[in-house]
Amino acid sequence: MAPTTSSAPSTSPGSPPPGTGGPEPASGPSAGESRHLDPSLLLTLVLLTAVLFQGPVRGALAAPVMQSWMTVFVAVVVQALPFLVLGVLLSAAIAVFVPPSFFARALPKRPALAVPVAGAAGAVLPGCECASVPVAGALVRRGVAPAAALAFLLSAPAINPIVLTATAVAFPGNPEMVVARLVASLLVACAMGWLWQCLGRADLLRPPSRSVYDGRGRGAAFWGAVRHDVMHAGGFLVIGAMAAATLKAVVPERWLGSVADRPVLSVLALAVLAVLLSICSEADAFVAASLTQFSLTARLAFLVVGPMVDLKLFAMQAGTFGRAFALRFAPATFVLGVTVSALTGAVLL
Repeated sequence: MAPTTSSAPSTSPGSPPPGTGGPEPASGPSAGESRHLDPSLLLTLVLLTAVLFQGPVRGALAAPVMQSWMTVFVAVVVQALPFLVLGVLLSAAIAVFVPPSFFARALPKRPALAVPVAGAAGAVLPGCECASVPVAGALVRRGVAPAAALAFLLSAPAINPIVLTATAVAFPGNPEMVVARLVASLLVACAMGWLWQCLGRADLLRPPSRSVYDGRGRGAAFWGAVRHDVMHAGGFLVIGAMAAATLKAVVPERWLGSVADRPVLSVLALAVLAVLLSICSEADAFVAASLTQFSLTARLAFLVVGPMVDLKLFAMQAGTFGRAFALRFAPATFVLGVTVSALTGAVLL
């Protein structure tokens, strides 16, 4: 008699073994659900902490040093904020509603002539650093000579009408600062464009693959650009105002005086400070105006170098055009900016 075989229940591949009861229903959040700290809860915690420690906070704010710090900080922010908002609105409108092909048609075909035209275009097209990098990338992607696009990238955030008006308001007793900033910034932008035309290597400049506004409706792109620039530029404005207030209120006067009394060292010090602070160009004039210990030439270096070379710009340029390009372009721009600022200050200031 043949042996009997017991039939086992068939299971399909991937199904749970018999008797396990299958997967248990999830009682908590789903596996793919991420947990984030609620911003309203964070704000509530901050306010409660402030209430609990209001005594020490009031005592610290009542100190003369903090009174001086708050005065400088509020003054810089209140003066710069209207220009910052107006500049962000205009730069977002230009970046979204003006097609990049317009710039390609407006520029001369010869790169040597396109460089000064593109540099001068920055004087009539408002835009901060956050807007000039993607616009310059779009120009390169659409066939504009890289030298001309780079000249526009450097000049637009430095000599546009919003920036020059803010400079005039920040330096009411020194109208020559407006002329000096315009001349020095335009010279640096054109010189860097011609320098790239002569010495730049095509393999170092990585053309951007797409625009940050591609694939989005104009309204969404406009408000997205406004939100992005306000968050970034506003944050850097606050940081810059805090740094300027700290320099005025905390750093001993004799320390700043020892640096400010040395012409070469003061120019280099403020140029490096501009790189580190990374202030939006619509607001940097008010920070520079608050550094009264330094000469006008040193503050001119701050205004010329800042919109062309700073930490956020280096990151944006590396992300748009490639790190190899940024590692060469930023140091060359810094050296040329400091040199031209010193020469322009010696002549005009």
